Amino acid sequence: MIEKYLWIIGSSIFIILGIIHLFYTFFTNKFSVRDKQTEDLMKKTFPVLTKKTTMWKAWIGFNASHSIGAIFYGVVNLYFGVLHFELLKESVWLLSFMLLVCLFYLFLGFKYWFIIPRTGILISFLCFVVATILIVMR
Repeated sequence: MIEKYLWIIGSSIFIILGIIHLFYTFFTNKFSVRDKQTEDLMKKTFPVLTKKTTMWKAWIGFNASHSIGAIFYGVVNLYFGVLHFELLKESVWLLSFMLLVCLFYLFLGFKYWFIIPRTGILISFLCFVVATILIVMR
């Protein structure tokens, strides 16, 4: 039974981090740059791909979509953890995929992010790994 609770905890961490990130993206200046000139340039600069957006709009869009991705991943895992844990336990493919996605977020956390999301994702990953080990052992 502990594996189910670990899965739920790991899932909840992703949901919480994603909601905080989404809130920061649209309702705070947390993702603004400290150098006003850089932000002004981002608002005037287009990527090579298209002139239909600016680097600033892309930056906000990437942050928002990243937030939704984390929330979605957490909600799907929570859904399996709460309502369909037996299915999760029976599917090596599903367990492996969920672990790989979390591992990729962890890689991103260590390569590009700061300590709070990195630590949250590390705790979530450890919850998923221990839950998976307990599932496989039974």
